[in-house]
Formats: sequence, structure tokens, C-alpha cells
Amino acid sequence: MAKERIQRINGEWGRPEIVHSNEGRLAMVIDLRRCIGCHSCSIACKQENQVPLTFFRSWVKQMEKGTYPLVSTFTLPRLCNQCEKPVCVTVCPVKATFKREDGITLIDSRVCIGCKACIAACPYDARFVNPEKGTKYFGRGTTDKCTFCAHRVDGGAKPACVLACPTKARYFGDLEDPNSEVSRIIAKNPVQTIKPHLGTEPHVFYIDASSEIMGRMEMKPRLGRIEGEGESEEDGHGEE
Repeated sequence: MAKERIQRINGEWGRPEIVHSNEGRLAMVIDLRRCIGCHSCSIACKQENQVPLTFFRSWVKQMEKGTYPLVSTFTLPRLCNQCEKPVCVTVCPVKATFKREDGITLIDSRVCIGCKACIAACPYDARFVNPEKGTKYFGRGTTDKCTFCAHRVDGGAKPACVLACPTKARYFGDLEDPNSEVSRIIAKNPVQTIKPHLGTEPHVFYIDASSEIMGRMEMKPRLGRIEGEGESEEDGHGEE
């Protein structure tokens, strides 16, 4: 059924045939015990996907937890959560955002009208307007985000951020395969997701994250912005 829906969408919107990976349900695990906050993932992502300056598909936030004087800090790498139930797909008025059969959510920049409905709906601050993308009908500026490096995955490679991590804090693979790396890691370690109470079922999992912080990240009264109570005002995710 999923394949039939993709074929219908392709025909409806004039998309060329989309080549999918052979994986079942792709997911990523980030081990915060290994993350050193070096931003290698962010740099690799920008280089691989040609993300404009001041914008990020993948970024690292400095988080704080506890109360004075017992305060500690940790790093929290962020990216699109590739949700099982993505609200961005639901709210897109022109169906420019769609979910592949392997779970990756993509944006067709030829169809996107830059209305920012998906940016406002995303509870993870994963989307931004890329001023270097656009169409001849709606001008420059369409929505952009992390794609799990779908172009690399379809060719049998791993996402750039996974390969660039010097401490091997990132794992990527098929969650439906019990023998895959991500499945084995999740089976052996407790994992958390960001805002699990929303029911979007994120497929980016964190090891050794603070469940208190992950559950209380609040939406600020700005379009598409999310900040945790312990985060700094400078999130570095880009400007519109």
C-alpha cells in the first residue's frame, strides 16, 4: 500500500520515479555518552547538502539541567526526527512534503510554495526556509530540512553525519531488521526521543539523554522555533 501511495503521488505531482533504499524502516541512534559537541556532524551535513550559511539541517545544542549549585551541561545533536506520524505531511496544502516507504520524509522543492505551514507545525524546529531553493512560479525560498542524506542511502551509503562523527556516536540502519546496528543498540540500551507525548513517534533515538529535558522542550512564540528551558537564546539553527 505504501508503494502504491508513493506511485500515486508521483503521478499526481509529475515527480520522476523515486528510487528508494531497500531498507524497511530507517532510524538513527545518537549516543550522548560519546558525543563531545565538536559539530563535525553539522559541518559534514552542510558540505554534503550544500546548506547556505547561517542555516543548518543538523545542529548541536548546549543544554543545561539541574538547579544551582548542582548544574550540569550536555550536548544534544538535533535534526529532523523522521517521524512515523509526521504532522508536516498532514498540514502541507500542496502535498510537497511526503513520506517514503522507508520512513524518510522529503520535500519536493518544485511543488513547495513556501507557505511555512510545515515549519509552524513541526514540534522539533527541524525545518527552515532555504533562500537558495525555489520554483519559477513562487520565486526563491522553499522549505528545507534533514533528509537522512536520502541520496546517499539510496546508493547504499550512510548519512554524512554518521560517517563524520569522530567518536562514532551515531548509528544508522533498518529498525525492522533485528540484526541491524540500530536494532542491536536499542535492544541493549534505554533510549529516549524528543517530546514523546506528542504521538509523532520520532525515529531519532538518544542514549543517556535526560527524560526531563527531552519531554519539556517548549515552543517559543516565534514561527518554527523551539527552545528548552535550559537552552541559550542563541540556537544557531538559521534565520528566515
